[in-house]
Amino acid sequence: MIKKSLPVGIDDFKKIIEKNYYFIDKSMLIDEVLNKRSEVTLLSRPRRFEKTLNMSMLNYFFNIDDKDSNKKLFEGLAISNTDKMKYMGEYPVIYINLKEIKVNNWDLCLNKLHLLLQNEYDKYNLTLEKKRENQENAILDLSKFLYEKYKKKVIILIDEYDTPLVTAHSQGYYDEAIFFFRNFLSAALKGNPYLEFSVLTGILRVAKESIFSELNNLAVSTILDRDFNHFGLTEEEVEDLLKYYELEYELEEVKKWYNGYKFGKKLVYNP
Repeated sequence: MIKKSLPVGIDDFKKIIEKNYYFIDKSMLIDEVLNKRSEVTLLSRPRRFEKTLNMSMLNYFFNIDDKDSNKKLFEGLAISNTDKMKYMGEYPVIYINLKEIKVNNWDLCLNKLHLLLQNEYDKYNLTLEKKRENQENAILDLSKFLYEKYKKKVIILIDEYDTPLVTAHSQGYYDEAIFFFRNFLSAALKGNPYLEFSVLTGILRVAKESIFSELNNLAVSTILDRDFNHFGLTEEEVEDLLKYYELEYELEEVKKWYNGYKFGKKLVYNP
């Protein structure tokens, strides 16, 4: 039997499903997001723990654009057997990933962010002014446009929110970055009348300057918590994976390489 290929380095959920790569079903993350239904949820997890893949999955599930074709992506997954399928394709979604904003000065950081935001605006043939204040309000303004277009509130997904801040700290422009991104996130996520809910991911919670001090609507889940355990691989998932590839005899070696993490009380392997 020809085995499925492994999606090494691929974090686009749609590509993994359509190309029939080996996929470990984490779709019940959708169920938990809807059950918890916090207005803003921050999922803090280490690097290389499928954050972007899971955020991509959330985007394809909720996004009102291409609803019919996206629905096929979830056939046979755990979420398809729940009542949450009624939310599938029901919302306009703004999805941005800040992981590539790794530059050595503040002007380049702002320029790179502008290009990223303009890509979201391009989907609707809109132009984003390059002024700083326009960029601070870019997600808020786009959510207003989408609400008026679809008559539905917007889901905002921000992946790797803290990458620009970690880079700014190491490159010497942290003061400018923390001031800007505090306003950027607050404008989008605090008091936004067009927001249905938002999910953010990152490797840490920036506490020193209280980047989230304005967000009293924020729920935080870290590796110390027992909820949102849909990141990393459980022992059972690793065993199933090795059996599929007829590599059961490598289990003890794989344990030495990749386990040792605990999320809540659950033993987790680094994918």
